[in-house]
Amino acid sequence: MSGATAWRADLLELTPEALTALANAGFVKRAQKDVAAGLLPKLETGADGVVQAQFDDGVRTSLPPGRTLRDAQCSCPASGMCRHRVMLVLAYQAQAASAQADAPEDAQEAAEPDGAWSPAQFDDAALAASLAPSVLEQANKLAAARPVVGVQAWRSASAPPVARLPMCSVRFFSRSSLVHARCDCKQGSGCAHVVIAVWAFRQAGPLAPGSAEVLLEVSPPASAGATASDPAPQPAAMQGEAAVALRAQIDALLLSLWLDGSSQPLMALAARFEAVRNQARALAWSWVDDALDELWQLLQAQHARSSRFEPLRLVRMLAELWARLQAAAHAARPQARPALPASRILGIGVKGEVALDHLRLVSLGAELWSDDAAEGASVLFADPDTQNVTVLERQWSRAADAAAGGTAQALMNRRVAGFPLRQLASGQVITKTATRRANGLVDLTAGARQTGVLPLSPKSWDDLVAPLRQDSVAALVAHLREAAPDFVRPRQAAGGASAGASGQLHVVAFERMEAASCHWDAAAQVLHARLKQAAPEGSDEAPAEDDNNERDWLHLALPHRAVAPGAVDALARALAGEYGPLRAVAGTVHLQGDRAVMQPLSLLTAQRAVVLQVEAVAPQPLGLRSDAEDVPALNALAGDTLELLALWLRQGLRHQGGGALSRAQAQVLRLKQAGLGRSAGLLEAVLENLRSAQRPALVAQLAMLGLLMQGVAQSG
Repeated sequence: MSGATAWRADLLELTPEALTALANAGFVKRAQKDVAAGLLPKLETGADGVVQAQFDDGVRTSLPPGRTLRDAQCSCPASGMCRHRVMLVLAYQAQAASAQADAPEDAQEAAEPDGAWSPAQFDDAALAASLAPSVLEQANKLAAARPVVGVQAWRSASAPPVARLPMCSVRFFSRSSLVHARCDCKQGSGCAHVVIAVWAFRQAGPLAPGSAEVLLEVSPPASAGATASDPAPQPAAMQGEAAVALRAQIDALLLSLWLDGSSQPLMALAARFEAVRNQARALAWSWVDDALDELWQLLQAQHARSSRFEPLRLVRMLAELWARLQAAAHAARPQARPALPASRILGIGVKGEVALDHLRLVSLGAELWSDDAAEGASVLFADPDTQNVTVLERQWSRAADAAAGGTAQALMNRRVAGFPLRQLASGQVITKTATRRANGLVDLTAGARQTGVLPLSPKSWDDLVAPLRQDSVAALVAHLREAAPDFVRPRQAAGGASAGASGQLHVVAFERMEAASCHWDAAAQVLHARLKQAAPEGSDEAPAEDDNNERDWLHLALPHRAVAPGAVDALARALAGEYGPLRAVAGTVHLQGDRAVMQPLSLLTAQRAVVLQVEAVAPQPLGLRSDAEDVPALNALAGDTLELLALWLRQGLRHQGGGALSRAQAQVLRLKQAGLGRSAGLLEAVLENLRSAQRPALVAQLAMLGLLMQGVAQSG
């Protein structure tokens, strides 16, 4: 170095993970190999702080202070990001490490940065110096809507502070410079989202390193004409005339479904659904609109006899929609101090979609569906950078495959963004043409050299972390126990992507897994299996776990579906070790007492990835056994009650005969005998109100009964 008086802290702070996010993994890995081999460029640092690198091939790269990697100047032919920019940073860090190793010990300690830090340290002067005035003005407009932002404190050098906005996430890779803050929107850095993220950390106050995510409504700072102490405008929408009218209309719509059944002609409901959804959009209640949309799709799937329809999912949707409105109304009361603001529960300020910058998506599996007129798929992806789960959805008319019989193999050959669906479902997508909605729906557009797909490898999920990835069943159970209920969380497409599956999407990965008691329940058409952590390789000792402790076992339950005829056999082969030892499994998980029950979507073994619903048919012998006797009594009772509600919802309460009412009276007695007095009282009230004129109360009673039974089914 020549003419340098101090090392540039912003470059020294960029970890390999930061460089991967700011550039890409390929450039970082190649640069790391060159550094390890001693193939370093010649570096010069001017008095103005500009770092210049001279490479042996004649390429010159320079990076001034206050500029991010993509703004660096490089003489190579690359039109965008290149390996030389990454190499400049790593070479600079190597040179600094060498210089500090030769420095006195006290100088080494002084050169080491502090551990924990917060983006709140960036003041208004730092924002003004790093960002254009137009960006600050746009941020003030965004903050005026009081968006709800989740802030995650610093955890380690490789896990920097993160702010999760409704439409994107911002990660802060440098405590010295804002230009290295990375947003996953199309702009990538220097955007209004970075400003909102800084303001969120300021308003959150001191955060302990590694603490849980904190949610708060971000308001414009005092310099923008508002003060942080001003009360956030709790959605007047919850208390205005329009809000009251909309809640009444939604209650009336739900009552109509309960009384006349989901089998009633859709023509009678279409206009009501459209009117209610238009009002929800006008009030910006995005999650209410999204719930209404899913409810309508379920009704359409029922009438089309689609494999997407599942009766219990319909019951859950009606209960969630009612409960979300109730929770938001409670949170909006002046005297209430809720853990979540009403705007978060309703989804205010999360409409629209955002174009994304360079993106890597790792498949977690796929769900296929079909009916008489159409067929489609939902491919579930994880973003290793932000840990977000996204869903790519497509559907096609079956008329084109009529001659081919509309086979599952024909569906797998459908093309999305220029690639066969099978390749996307079992691959890693790298793209610059993605857009994402707030509920996690992602879309890809075909573009020459803009999107690439690599196959999944046995290590494809290694970059995933908690809570998405869990390393023990006990930790997974604890996380599910502490999770907020569905009706207050932001709605995610991944939650409803799995037809018939309830629960949250998770990856479970042990150091070594072993399967036990894999068997086929012919009556229920479900493959059951159990997984646990195996003893370390080369050890004769079994893990110190009680085989009767349900918290040590992950229970797999995969129902057979005609649209994916090879899935059950593929799971059985993978569990039998045909593809080598099992490394990880992904799927939707719910609790059944102390048991974590997963409907698997894909597995990673030592040899390959197994994406169940896209595997070819290859029959596998299965042991036969019924699992009916293994279900705990309270869970079975809750399941029976939910099935009764599903039957009522399908046929309509006003169309129930004497036999159905007698069955309901018997269920009341069973609930009382099991000690579930409140649930029994709600079911009795439903029967009483059905005979009287107090029918509006039915919506609340049925929703509460459904929620209670869901809780019992998970914790019985």
